[in-house]
This record gives sequence, structure tokens and C-alpha cells, in this order.
Amino acid sequence: MTPVINHRSAPATTDTSTDTARELTRLLFGPDAARVHAPWRDLAADPAMHRRPELPVAEQLADSYRRLHALNTRTDAAALAADPRHLAALHEWTAPVDGALTVLAGIHYNLFLGTLLDHDPAPKRPLDAYLRMDRIGTFLCTELGHGNDAAALETVADHDRTDGTFILHTPGPAAQKFMPNTGPAGGPKSALVAARLRVDGRDHGIFLFLTPLTDEAGPLPGVTVRPLPLRPGSPVDHCLTAFDRVRLPREALLTGAHGRLADDGTFSSALGARRKRFLTAIGRVTVGKLCMTASAVAGARAALALAVRYAHHREISGARADRRVPVWAHRSHHAPLLAGLATAFAATALHRATVERWVGHDPADPAQAADAERQVAVAKGWATWQARDLIVVARERCGAQGLLPVNGITAYLADVEGTITAEGDNLALWAKAGAELLLNRAPESAVPQQRAAAPHPASGDPADPADPADPADPADPTDLADPAVRQALLRAAGELRLDRARTRLHQAPPGDSLRRWNAAAPDALAAVTARAEHDAAAELLAWARAARDETARALLLDLHQLFGVRRLEGHGALLLAAGQLTAAQADQLPRLQEAALDRLADHALSLVAAFDLPESFYARRPIAGPAYQQAFTA
Repeated sequence: MTPVINHRSAPATTDTSTDTARELTRLLFGPDAARVHAPWRDLAADPAMHRRPELPVAEQLADSYRRLHALNTRTDAAALAADPRHLAALHEWTAPVDGALTVLAGIHYNLFLGTLLDHDPAPKRPLDAYLRMDRIGTFLCTELGHGNDAAALETVADHDRTDGTFILHTPGPAAQKFMPNTGPAGGPKSALVAARLRVDGRDHGIFLFLTPLTDEAGPLPGVTVRPLPLRPGSPVDHCLTAFDRVRLPREALLTGAHGRLADDGTFSSALGARRKRFLTAIGRVTVGKLCMTASAVAGARAALALAVRYAHHREISGARADRRVPVWAHRSHHAPLLAGLATAFAATALHRATVERWVGHDPADPAQAADAERQVAVAKGWATWQARDLIVVARERCGAQGLLPVNGITAYLADVEGTITAEGDNLALWAKAGAELLLNRAPESAVPQQRAAAPHPASGDPADPADPADPADPADPTDLADPAVRQALLRAAGELRLDRARTRLHQAPPGDSLRRWNAAAPDALAAVTARAEHDAAAELLAWARAARDETARALLLDLHQLFGVRRLEGHGALLLAAGQLTAAQADQLPRLQEAALDRLADHALSLVAAFDLPESFYARRPIAGPAYQQAFTA
């Protein structure tokens, strides 16, 4: 049976409850935290792994590469590259301490090494140098003239029948590979280069080619590397990279069922469409989306933790001249931070469910694979956009202190922009997801229904086969204090958006597909937002069900209430117009929000303690402690 959730306010306290924080931590990181998260938390706890923003940029970059080499000595590189859970956790724990290390590790272990492992093995293409990190791997796909339209890449690899080799060439300025970390820092590098495979002039689509780029002396013959202007945030050696008829051996071509080349130059593929071959070749980008979500959500949690702690020991004048109060005491200060915590918990819950769905899907089932990939894209877009908003709020609540690089928040704000663009620009991903939902006449929730047949990842308890994505039908369908009612309305908002998008699509003049899509796009994209909100709330509610500590359970229900009510306010006009929400219910929304804020305000330190950030993290950031005023005068 599905457990009944009875809402009970958490006992009021201004102290951090160890038991409650521990239970929230268990839910945040799951029953397998000791295996998946603990090794990376231990790594992040080492002060030597923390970025030092006071150093010159070149030294910061060199340090990040040194940390990458140090990380490699502490892990089984092949096992890491093969495990999406560990890859995401690596990003989640390194992002708060060194964003550049996070980028470099993600490229080497996921995009480069993971892609090599996913393709056919080649005896003449040993991986030892990359596993030992004698050579650092990078990934060259995007071109200066081709980003979201990567299927139109111009770089070519012409097959030479005389010896079976390939000639890799950049035909023009637009074909230069854009943004990869191909600079001299870190040591010799090799890359997987996306290029058009041409045999006797025939284009077979885009494949990946293993290409040595540099040695200790710099770029190899035929390879040109030009540094790009420095971007804000954690420094990475982003460059433009071009090839002038670079000859590659036969084994440089990465092959698989999507395409193979026989000794006589005959091409074969299980996929008829060149676009499908390309997407298969760069399939690791989907795991990269999970990693971008992990990085962004972790950065948002870290920023909120700093802001909440600072607000508790930053004092201002009270109502009486002889009294000072922490700035946290003011609703205008703590309300946006508590709303941010609700979103951070929900985004983390959605991320955990999305990782499990991706890991558990059957790649041989095209429909299941497509659904899982869409869920990854939707979660990445929503979570990274939300993370940016949360970091902005945290920075503002810290005032001028939030602007100081030593406190770390500005780096998170700059770094999160990269997660929004990398591994697929959010808007492009959501346009695709919106179009897919639009054409699905009976769309089910993006939360996997098969989850009911397995234990919830946070619980570690036996499965409840009757546990759906949303709670059971509420006793009173008008009571917004009931989480089941809120979930039903969030679902309805998404369906209404899709209905409106379909109506606009059919009303648009026929014969112009772009014009028809433009008519439907605003509501289709809004439907994706509503879908993400519903699913994030559903996963947060599942954590409340799984909580073993009464206070933790009550706090999670309050977070769900705060998160859900705020989202329903955004959909209020739509729901009112459709008769899904009454005027009385709309009037209830602000009162429910205030009630949740009242109950949560005294528990914020428990909520951020649950993020389990190492003490060494806080020690390097002055605003995290009450002695912050002495940090700049010692």
C-alpha cells in the first residue's frame, strides 16, 4: 500500500539537528552514497584540490591540471569512465571546489575515454597512455560555424585506399574546432575529432577519429592551436584547433554498429541515416548532460549554504538601538533563500531519479531509450537554469561579500553558464523535447512509471508495486495543503500547455513548417517547464515518503509545499481559465507559502548541513564562519 502522508510541522528549533541533517543527507545522496559519493567527497575535502582564485590565471590552470593528475592516481580510470553514477558524482563534488578541474575531468573521463570504451576495441589503439594520463584526452566536435547544428560539421577525413589511412583536414575558418581544451597546459594531449568520413568522395556521415594533438614541445605537424580569449569563471585552456591534411592510421577511426570500414574500403552500417550514425558516435554527450546537471545543482547548493550560514551570523540593527539581530531574522531576506533551498532539494531529487532512469534503461528498446534521453535533456535544461537563478539569489543575499572571489559564489555564477551551453544548448534541447511532447497524443509523465516496480533510490527499502509517480487520490481535491492536490495541478498545467500548443499548431497556416512551429513553440516550451516542475516535485515528495526521521519528513513536506505553491502561482491564470483552479484556491496559495516559510525558517541550518559539504570547503570561504570580519585584517 502507498503510505499516507500526514503533514506535521517540524518542532521549532534554531539548532542544527544532527539526526535530522543526517537523514536528509541520506535521502539527498541515496543508499549507495558510501560507494558512489564518499570517494569524491573525500577528494573534495582535501584542501589541495581547492581552486585558489587569488593566483594568476596561468597558475590556476596549471594547478587544475595537477589536480586532474592527482585525481587519476586515486581512481580506476576505466571503471570511472564506464559508470554514469560515478561520473555524475565526480562532477557533483568537484564543482564546488574547482570548476576547471570538473570540466577537465568530464572531458577526459566521459567524452574521451568513455567514448573510446563504447566503440569497437582496436589492438593497435591501446588505452594505457590515457588510463595512466600520460596523455590527456579531449573532445573536438563543435566548430566555429556549427554549434547546435553540429550535424552540419565541415571537418573531413578522406580515406586513402592505397594504405587505408585517413587525411584529416579543416576546409575553412568555420570548420575550426571551437572551445576544446587543447592548449599546452597539462601535458601532451590527444583528441577525438568529429569529421566527415569520405570514401572515394562519398560522405558516409560524421565519425570520430583518435588524433594526437600535442607533445611536450607543442602542437604536432599539421595541427594549429590558437588560444581563445579568457572567459569568466574557472580558467580552462579553451582554443581554436585546425588540421592541415593530417594523416591518421586506419585504427584512428572509431567504429561500431553505426559504421565500419572493411579492409577494401567498403562501408557498412546498421543505421541508414547519417544523422543517426553521428548521434550514436557522440552518444556520450547524454552522460555529459547528467554531469552538467550534477555540476550546476552542486554549485547552487554550495552557494545557498554559504548565503544561509552568512545570514545567521551577519548582524544588523534591530528595532531597538541597543539590539542587533541576524539578517536572517527578516522575512525579506530568508524567504528567497528558503525558496531556493526548496528548489535545490527538488532539483537534486530530479537529478537522482534521472540518473537512475538513464542507468536502468534498455538501450535495445528504442522507445525506452528515447524517453530516457528526453528525460536527461529536460532535467539538464531545467536544473541548470534553476541553478543559475539560485546562485544569483545567494550572491545578492551576501551583498558585497558575495562579489569577492575568495567566497566562491561568483565563480559558481560564471561556471553555471557553461553547464547551460555545454553538451547541448538548453533551448535547443527543450525545443526538441517540446516538439516530441507536442506530437505525443497521450504523453505520460517524464517520471518513469516503472519506478514503482523498484525501490525508490533514496529509501533502500523494498518496492511498493502500487507506488505511482503522484500520490493517491486526495480525500479533498480542493485542499492545496494536500501534496496530492498540488501534484495533480502541476500535471494539469503541463497538459493544458500542450493542449494550447497543439491548438496553435493546427490553427497556423499549412505549408510552412517553421511558421507552424513558431506558433506552437511558446506553449510547447512552457509545457516542458511544467513537466520538469511536476517531476521534480514528485521526486521530492517521494523523499518525504522515504524519510525515517519525523522532523526530516516534515521539513521535506514543507519544502514540497513551498516549491509546489510557488510553481502553481506561475500557472495560476492558465489553471483558473481552464477551471482547474478555483478563486478560493488561488487565494489560498500565498497563505500556504507563508505557512511553509514560517515552519522552515528555524531549520535552515539543518537543511544546508544536509548538503554535507566538507569543513575544509567552509574554512576557505570567510563568509561561511562568524569570524569573517577578521579574515581581511589578520
